[in-house]
Amino acid sequence: QLQLVESGGGLVQPGGSLRLSCTGHGFTLDYYGIGWFRQTPEKEREGVSCHSKDDGSITYADSVKGRFTLSRDYAKNTVYLQMDSLKPEDTAVYYCAADASGGGTLLRPNEYDVWGQGTQVTVSS
Repeated sequence: QLQLVESGGGLVQPGGSLRLSCTGHGFTLDYYGIGWFRQTPEKEREGVSCHSKDDGSITYADSVKGRFTLSRDYAKNTVYLQMDSLKPEDTAVYYCAADASGGGTLLRPNEYDVWGQGTQVTVSS
């Protein structure tokens, strides 16, 4: 069974940092494109960052550019999302997803094949 398991969410004050982890179980992430998405009850699922294996590019949503960093540790079969300078509007459930075709896009979450269970990030004083 292919699974993505996320961890690292929690409560943090504005300006603080969190690092989310996403580990593949039952498959290797080496050849998969990876995306990080977030969702609140008030909004549709939003693409945050993605890594395309096709061309190696990493893309960030304008709202997180310069504050969030996506990275991969192939030895650990894990993808990270380092989130710095967090703002209250970053509060959401964060999901990682894997695209078997190797692509990675912020705009078409339906192209991803495997999703994690989500981890809550709350930014509040």
